[in-house]
Amino acid sequence: MTPLAQHIAARIATDGPISIADYMAECLLHPTLGYYSTRDPFGVAGDFITAPEVSQMFGELIGLSLAQAWLDQGAPAPFTLAELGPGRGTLMADILRATRIVAGFHDAAQVHLVEASAVLRAAQERTLAPLIRPDPATWHDSADTLPEQPLFGVANEFFDALPIRQFLRDGDGWREKRVGLIAGKLALGLTDATPQGALDHRLADTRDGDLVELCTAARPVMQSIGARINDHGGTVLILDYGDWRSLGDTLQALRNHAACDPLDSPGQADLTAHVDFEALVAASPAPHSRLTPQGVFLERLGITSRAQSLAAKLSGKALETHIAAHRRLTHPQEMGTLFKVVALFPQGAAPPPGLEP
Repeated sequence: MTPLAQHIAARIATDGPISIADYMAECLLHPTLGYYSTRDPFGVAGDFITAPEVSQMFGELIGLSLAQAWLDQGAPAPFTLAELGPGRGTLMADILRATRIVAGFHDAAQVHLVEASAVLRAAQERTLAPLIRPDPATWHDSADTLPEQPLFGVANEFFDALPIRQFLRDGDGWREKRVGLIAGKLALGLTDATPQGALDHRLADTRDGDLVELCTAARPVMQSIGARINDHGGTVLILDYGDWRSLGDTLQALRNHAACDPLDSPGQADLTAHVDFEALVAASPAPHSRLTPQGVFLERLGITSRAQSLAAKLSGKALETHIAAHRRLTHPQEMGTLFKVVALFPQGAAPPPGLEP
């Protein structure tokens, strides 16, 4: 057992089985043994590669979409330029580089990053310091401490890492999946069926045995960013894998770029689940755009033209890598369809470029 598995087993032995959400929180954010607390998981040397690590084109187009939304809303100053879950800072760095051409944008922008991991905060500071001197970025443990001012930002693969609970339909009630112990080893079990008010609306579209995931941790985040947009203006782009409504077991673990059992290596594997975008936007007081596949969104923003422009300067292996990156970001069999995009924006405003109301 990993050190964290021993810790979790001791907790279960004392207090009884824990929810999937509690298990995920321990695995990802335990202060000394958690996955994000102890490592940089990104890139070839890590466990997974996110879109900003695939190609600079992703961050460039995100930045220009946000900048145009800023212009369309009257170029407010100052404003918060935020990222939730900034990884190594690659996406924010590309956003900042792409928006240098937008007059006044950098003068008005105040960079704020929502990041719980000390290891990743250090990586973000190294990446961004040359781009935002003399004014440093400001870090936050949660979105509810972001400034009360116009908010323009992005959350890329942020919500998929928030802890979820899992429930199996049983008549008019739900049996929750929990992590317990069998013969001293971590194992999954089920509670007795009980009503779940948060899932009453799912009784109409599910049958006995169907599994539904619930991410209660997403609600306060969406309330915070939606309230700032409603009160002060702005727009936030949310990009993640998932769909409009949760159905089925999507909990997955990744270690060394390969799938593994979520219970096998607590603290040493990344744990994620698909995002329920319907529940996500329902928690926000601000209006939202139509849910759109990532490939469609990027094509609307001109990724193919940008790819062709960059390709003209490349050859050999570099050109092959570039072509593969474009395909990975946009093709339906790669990230183009699995990943979706939705935006929050103020009442009476238009959604940012690339998205529809």
